[in-house]
This record gives sequence, C-alpha cells and structure tokens, in this order.
Amino acid sequence: MGGPPGPFSVPLRLSPKVLLIDPVRMLPSLLVPLVGVLVVGGFSPRSYLWAAFGLVGTVVFALIRWATFTYEIAGDRVEIKRSLISRSIRTIPLERVRGVDVSTPPMHRLLGLAVLKIDTGASGGDGEATLDGVTVGEAERLKPLLLRRARAEATTTVRPEEERHAEGVPAERVIFAVPRRWLLYGPLSGAYLLTPFALAGGAVGLAFQWGDDLGFGRNAAWSVGEWLWQRPSLLVAAMVLLIVAMPIAGGVMYAVFNWDFRLKRRDGYLVAERGLINRRSVSLESRRVRGYEIVDGLAERWAGVVRAWAIVTGLGDSGTRGQLLPVVPRADATAVTGDAIGPYQAELRPHPPVAGNRRLFRAVFPWLVPAALAGLLLLLTGLTVWWVLLVVSLVMAALGVPLGLDRYRSLGHGYDGDRVAVRSGSLRRSTAVVERRAVVGWRLHQTWFQRRAGVLTLTVGAGAGKGGYSAIDVSEAQGRDFPAEVTPEWLAPFLNPHTPSDPPSTG
Repeated sequence: MGGPPGPFSVPLRLSPKVLLIDPVRMLPSLLVPLVGVLVVGGFSPRSYLWAAFGLVGTVVFALIRWATFTYEIAGDRVEIKRSLISRSIRTIPLERVRGVDVSTPPMHRLLGLAVLKIDTGASGGDGEATLDGVTVGEAERLKPLLLRRARAEATTTVRPEEERHAEGVPAERVIFAVPRRWLLYGPLSGAYLLTPFALAGGAVGLAFQWGDDLGFGRNAAWSVGEWLWQRPSLLVAAMVLLIVAMPIAGGVMYAVFNWDFRLKRRDGYLVAERGLINRRSVSLESRRVRGYEIVDGLAERWAGVVRAWAIVTGLGDSGTRGQLLPVVPRADATAVTGDAIGPYQAELRPHPPVAGNRRLFRAVFPWLVPAALAGLLLLLTGLTVWWVLLVVSLVMAALGVPLGLDRYRSLGHGYDGDRVAVRSGSLRRSTAVVERRAVVGWRLHQTWFQRRAGVLTLTVGAGAGKGGYSAIDVSEAQGRDFPAEVTPEWLAPFLNPHTPSDPPSTG
C-alpha cells in the first residue's frame, strides 16, 4: 500500500511551453525526408502540401505525447505515467533517489524551462527518470520533495567531519567558486584539445553522408578529397591549422561546459553548478560520499593543476555527475576536497624497486621489438622505409625511459587511520582516497610475471565509485600487512586461528 497522499492532489503535466521545443528538436531527423519529398515532387504545390502535412504531424505528435505524460509525488514514491500507445506507469520509491540533476539547455532557458533527472543509482538508462520541460520554479520545488526522504535519513546519520557544519552554518554555503581566469587551464585537459579534429571529421562525414541530399553530391565530395590529396602542401597547411586551433577550440569548449563552476553545500548535499549555454546543477547526497579521486595528466601535472571527482555510493554516470572540480591548482583541490569530504593526512608509501623495473620494461620493450625487426629488414633490403621505422622506434623507446620512471614514482598507497589512498598512472595519474568504512573487501592478484618478481596487485574493494581501486606491484609483505592494518578485525581469525571466538550476543 502507498503512503499518505502527496503534496499534489492530481497528476501534473509538463509545461505547455515544451510544445515549442519538441517540434524544433525533431526537425533534424525530418530534414532529409522533407527535402526528399520536395525533390521527388519537383517542388510542385503537391510536394509542398506533403511537406506541410509532415510538419503538422510532428506538432500533433508532440501535443499527444505532452497530453499523455503525467507525473506525481504520492506519499513515499514518484509515479511517472505514459499512455501514448500503451499505458506505462513507472514507480520510484523516494528512498531510492540518489540525486537530482537540473539542467537548462539554451531553448529551455529562453522559455524558463528546465530538465530534471532523477538518479536512482542503477546502471544504464534505467537508472534515471526525466522530466523534460518543467518550469524552473517547479524544478526547484520538486528537488527538495524528491530528496526529502534522504535528507530525513541523513539527519540521523551525521558523519564526524560534518558535525562542524551542523550548527551556525547557513542552509547554503559556497565551498568554492572557480575564478574565470582559471578557464585558461582548460586546454591542458586532453579531451578538449581534440575538438578541431572532431569538428573536421564531422564535417567530412556530413559531406559524404548527406552530400546528395544537400545538393552537391557525393561525387563532388570525393573530387574535393582527391584534389586536396594531390596537393600535399595544402594538406600539411590544413593539419597545421588544426593543430594551432587545438588550444583555442579546446579552451572555448572547456569554458562552455565549466563556466562559473561553483561547489556548494546545501541541506546535506554537495551541489555542483556549471555551464554557459546549458547551465547544469548536480546534487550529491553528502552522507553517500565515501571519498574522492584526484586526476591529472602529464601537461596538467607540469602546470600543477588537477581535477577532482567524488566517490559516491549508488551514483549513475559518476564520471560526469560526480565531478567536484574542473582543472584547478593542486593546493586548491586539496583544500576543497578536505573541506567538502575530509582530508587525507599521511604520506603515500612507495612500492618496491622491482616495480620500477617492471614499469621501465613495459614502457621501453614494446618499442625495441619493432626497432630490432626494422634493423634486420634494413640490413636485408636497404629500403628507406625501414630506416625511418628504426629511427621512430628508437626515439619512442628512449621516450619510454622517463615515462617508465614517472609511472614508478606515481605508484603509492597509504592509510591515515580514517582513509585509504591508492595512486597509479602517468599519462593519466589518479589518486583515490576512500573512507575506511567504505572498504568492503580485498583482492590479491598475481600474474606469472609478478610471481617471478615477488610483487602482486592489491585491490581495495569499495562499495562506491568504481567498486575497487588497485595498488599495482606492491611487495608480498605489503600485500599481507596493509589489509591487516586497515581492517585487522577481518584477518584476526586467520592470523590467530587459536584465538577463541567471541560469545554470541544476547542483546
């Protein structure tokens, strides 16, 4: 049976203004059929009539979909009903709501609308429900209603590090606001640097896919490609232009996604707000946060900047929704994560020297194999191509030496009495800090090569985030002693088999 009646006496619909958005969003998928109808009909009055009929049908379809979609908060659950063709009712218990994501894409912002996503922590698309087209005021009103059960439970489970926030602190507090001048760090994040190549690749794909429909034909696109291929200087110039545009386009895209980034604490939640065109607000329930992950690449490390994510239980799409900070100086990231979640207060322990040898071998040896093969073929054939391959392979092998050394220096693990830390990686170095209470198990893995070297991989099982964080190539002594240090009560029966077990509790 359901709970008492909810705050709404009747099911509600999305804002009627969304009817101005749905047809526009459908236009790209209708563009090719509409153009096809006009071309096949020879742009006759009848072809225009059929095209108009298609547009009217789109509007009618959007109207029917709006009229048959309702939502309601009834007692302790959310009900979302659809009855376009077949009747569908989705029920989400409020106790399963892990977070609420509110965003305002450009067209929604013009009309005062928002997209509200309810995250239930399940994986995939089934892990969330979406109300696409509620008013901004309705989204702000729904958010506390959807999160009220979690907030009520949180009042009875206050973490020690949150006690200092319980009294004398406003309901909303800005933990950190990223200065706009720090947007200049954006190009250091590798993904954004590929923006010019992604745009160029998309333009080429559009030309070959829709060339005929757009009026210039696929053959014309092929002809342009062949013409450029016969002029290597133009291809080189285009490549140089794309490379020069990388930091500019990357910086622009980074600013669009992370404009005015603010991390707040609001009513037991960590709230991250960001975005220039599409303003997005993501709420993370504080009592479900179990740690954080600090990540940096080579370029970011040289500049002394990092990115940060929260490690949260039951959070879908944690790679996006769990972001605590974009690219910021390391000192600020350490201070913010310490304030928002809790600091890690111990040095990381180094891994044995043999781990460094393994890192060097993996970084150098894969390039020595093609170098040896190229050298042999060069002696047999004398072709220039093998000389080029030999030089490139030797250069890459030489670059592997500092890379392998950096990978070894990046290895580390530690425990400060409250939190476990694990670090690894070089091109993408990650430091995961997890609360001891989030540790749910340990996994020891040893390959044949690791057995020969006397090392193993120790994985900290966590009921949050990725589910596990690995300390690579620890010594066998570290693999034995570290779990016993963090969770001694788990291993005591195995280390002291003759110790009598505690009597059963009678209370």
